[in-house]
Amino acid sequence: MTNGTENSRENGGEFTRTEGHEPDAERTFAALPPAHGRGFAGTWWGQAWLKALEDTALDGQQLKKGRRMAREGAVGAVSVRPGRITAVVRDRDGTAQRSDVLLQRLGAEEWDRFLDMAVDRAGHIAALLDREMPPHLLEDAADVGIELLPGIGDLEPECACEAWDHCPHSAALCYQVARLLDQDPFVLLLMRGRSERGLLDELQVRSVARAARSRQDDGEAADGGAAPEGPAGVSAVAAFAAGGLLPPPPAPPGPPAGPGQPPSLDTEAAPPEGIDADALEFLAADAAARALRLLAEALAPDPHAAPWEEELTPRQDGVRLAAASGGERFAARLASGTGRPRAELDLAVRAWRYGGAAALAVLEDERTPEPEELARAGAALDAAWEGGDRPGLRAVGRGRWTVPGAGVQLRYGADGRWWPYRKEGSRWAPAGPADHDPAAAFADALGSGDAPPPGSEAPAG
Repeated sequence: MTNGTENSRENGGEFTRTEGHEPDAERTFAALPPAHGRGFAGTWWGQAWLKALEDTALDGQQLKKGRRMAREGAVGAVSVRPGRITAVVRDRDGTAQRSDVLLQRLGAEEWDRFLDMAVDRAGHIAALLDREMPPHLLEDAADVGIELLPGIGDLEPECACEAWDHCPHSAALCYQVARLLDQDPFVLLLMRGRSERGLLDELQVRSVARAARSRQDDGEAADGGAAPEGPAGVSAVAAFAAGGLLPPPPAPPGPPAGPGQPPSLDTEAAPPEGIDADALEFLAADAAARALRLLAEALAPDPHAAPWEEELTPRQDGVRLAAASGGERFAARLASGTGRPRAELDLAVRAWRYGGAAALAVLEDERTPEPEELARAGAALDAAWEGGDRPGLRAVGRGRWTVPGAGVQLRYGADGRWWPYRKEGSRWAPAGPADHDPAAAFADALGSGDAPPPGSEAPAG
């Protein structure tokens, strides 16, 4: 791609393009949260990006290491600009490496062909504005000699670790960028040389020039005595191009005060055999409440500030539903559906109300913490009490410590928080929410063994 200013004429109209000086020709994306249990590409174009990486790299083990690093959140903020993506990637020992991946930018003539094609097919731009990349856009671009997605050898790595092939750092960067591409295909167009704003501005100028030329041709035909075939109207491209002349749209409405009421299924006609109308009404009300929460998060000033939520398994979601129902109506059915005896479901519901999926994992998780985790937990216990105030805690395995004779237990969660438990008969039961201070969690376990009141709001999950 060349720098400088280039003037072109399109169907009688003139536009001026300045390359390499767009004010938004670089975008920086904040570091994404870890991707535990999630794929890196859910869209076909994101998967095509990863295929180019995996077909190019010579060492599959380096890719595996990079995929693990990206999954663990080792990739920092990602900078995207024409021809290059950049991020700082941290090794497990904390060492930071700047890693870049280069992608060939389209030249001026290639962009001219792409823009002409896009003006002719306004549906392509509408799809991009919806953050979609339809396959026929790639096919039409290929027809005019433009390859938007990278192929084998197109992703060229540069890393401070001085590896000559794709190293774990550049691989981790590419895996993270696949997630960005899923969210916004304009990221790919920026790598190829055009920002979203610059691309839309050029399309607007070209579409206006084309519409003006069309009106001029219609006028010449009318002067020559040729009858118009029908009303000229305004093309969708021209209407879009005139968008800057219209007043700004009103601010979006805020979320409603509460979830909508689902339709009542209590009718004179009996439901079909095997259909529980009460259960359906409950599920509809639950779906409405969750939809309201998602809408409120989307309309928040910073919609990305909402905590990242892992997708629940059916077994976990059954506990969430039991906690939300707040009674006996569906308890037996949910206990059967989640594969738990009724008493175990009651414990799981109590844990859920204290801390959602994280608390449920502490109740049921049989994992053995790594030695490093146990060392951190022991240090936290040593520092939590002054002098000789520390109770006589005895380790019982799997990150658990009990006080013999007191019926109190502390459990160390995977997130570094402490969960209080009390002995109820022959079982250990959750006794309160988590705390980063083991002494505070211990006080909760001593002070209250009661579950939250039935029907209390369950944490989001």
